[in-house]
Amino acid sequence: MKKIILFFTSLLSLHFTAQTYPSQNISLLSLINPNTGTVGVGPDSRRYSGVWGWKQTSKNKEYAISGTSNGTYFIDVTSPTTPSVSAFVQGKLGCTWREMKTFQNYCYIMSDDASPNRFQIVDMQYLPDSVHVIHNGTQYFERAHAMWIDGNKLYCSGVTYSTGVTSSMNVYSLATPTAPLLLRQLNQDANFISYVHDMYVRNDTVFASCGFAGLYIFKFNTGANNFTQLGSYTSYPSSGYNHSSFLTQNGKYLVFCDESPAGLPIHIVDVQNMSNVQNVQTFKPYSGTTSHNPYLMGNNIAVLSCYEDGLYIYNISQPASPCVVGFFDTYPQSGGNVGYSGQSYRGNWGAYPYLPSGIILANDMQNGLFILDPTAAYTNSTCINVGIKASSNSTANFIFYPNPANDRIALNYNTNSSCTVQIKNMLGRLVFEKKYEGMVSDYVDVKQLDNGTYILTVTENSQSITKKLVINH
Repeated sequence: MKKIILFFTSLLSLHFTAQTYPSQNISLLSLINPNTGTVGVGPDSRRYSGVWGWKQTSKNKEYAISGTSNGTYFIDVTSPTTPSVSAFVQGKLGCTWREMKTFQNYCYIMSDDASPNRFQIVDMQYLPDSVHVIHNGTQYFERAHAMWIDGNKLYCSGVTYSTGVTSSMNVYSLATPTAPLLLRQLNQDANFISYVHDMYVRNDTVFASCGFAGLYIFKFNTGANNFTQLGSYTSYPSSGYNHSSFLTQNGKYLVFCDESPAGLPIHIVDVQNMSNVQNVQTFKPYSGTTSHNPYLMGNNIAVLSCYEDGLYIYNISQPASPCVVGFFDTYPQSGGNVGYSGQSYRGNWGAYPYLPSGIILANDMQNGLFILDPTAAYTNSTCINVGIKASSNSTANFIFYPNPANDRIALNYNTNSSCTVQIKNMLGRLVFEKKYEGMVSDYVDVKQLDNGTYILTVTENSQSITKKLVINH
C-alpha cells in the first residue's frame, strides 16, 4: 500500500504546467513539489530548504534528498524526467532550515529551528522501498545550522544542545556511522569565535564562515585532537555576513558568499598562503542579486544559488574574470532580478551538482525541487551578458515598476545619453521597443500583453542590462 500511495503522490506532485522559467544553457528536466500540505508552511509559502544527492551504487540509482519545512524527502531521480518519491522522514513541523549530508549509506539530517528539535540519522540502504530512521533524538545535540563531512569526520556548526548550551563548531568521528563520537569543540581552542554559521572542510582544513566576524581558517589536528588557526579574512571590501564557501579542486582559490545585507557580491580569494588571504575578484549577475551558497566543480566551474534570481553557473578558469555561462531562474514570481529583499526568504536556497549523471538538483523554497541539465553551460565558452556590476554608473540606475505589473509600468532613468528599451516574451518575440534621448520618464501600456514572464532590456553605449518583468492581470 505504501508504494501505491507514494506512486500517486509523485504523480500529483510533478508540475506539468505552462510556467516558463527564464534560462540560458541550463535545461529543465522536471520539477517535483511533494510538500504540498498546508501545515507547517513558512512565511511566503516557504516549503523547501537544503538539498543533497546520493548515488546508490549497489542498485545503480540516484536520489535527491530534499529538506522541507516538515521533513525530508528521498526522491528517485535515476530517470530525471520522471522523478518519484521513494520515502519521507518526518521532522519538526514548520522548519525554516533543514540540511542533510551523506556518508556511506547513511544520511544525517539537522535543523536549526527552535526547540523542541532533533538530530536524525537515516539508513538509506533499503531504497527505493524505504529508509530506516536509526536515530531521532537529542543525544548528540538538539539542533545545528550546517554540517560538512570530510573523510570519516562530521563537522557541525552553530550547535545547540537540549540544555540550551551552545558550541560554535563540533567535529565527530564517523568510524561508527550510526554513533558519531565527539572529538572536539572549536571553542575549546578558539573561544574568540562565538559562532560558526557554515564551513567547508578538506583534509581537516576548515574554512569557517563566521557571520559578521568574517572568514576564519582552522586545522583540526587528528593526532593532538585540537584546532589551530591558520588564517583569517575579515573586514574585507564589500563585507557582510560571511555565509558559506567552497574551495577549488587545486586548493588555490576559495569562493564565498556574504548573505546580508542584501545585494553583496560573491568573492573569490587566493588562499595559497592562508596566513595572507588575498582578494582576487568580486562579482554578481545583477546589482540586486544576493547569493546564498556556492558549489565548485573542479577548478573552472562555480554553481551558485542566488535566491530570487535562481541558479547561476560561472566559468572561473580565470579567477580574476569570472564569466556567466548559464542560468536558470527557479523563482520567476519576483521579476526584475532585484534579488533577495532582506525581508523574507524566496527562491533558490541550494543546489547539488555532484551526481554521476551530471544533473543539478536545485531546491526553490516556494516552487519545489528542480532537476536541471547543465551540459550546455559546462561546455559553453562564451560569456552571457545578464547584467552589470553594481559599481557601474551606467544602466544599473534604470528603474521600472511595479513588478509584477497589471496595466502599465513606469520607466525611470537619469542619463544624458540615448538608450533603447525592449520587452520580449519568452519565445524571443519583440513586444515593445522605444528609443529615448536623455532623461527617461515614461509609462508603457502592458494591458494587451498576456500573463507571464517577459524580458526587459535597456541598452546604452553598447552596454545592456536584462531584467525580468512579470505581467499578471
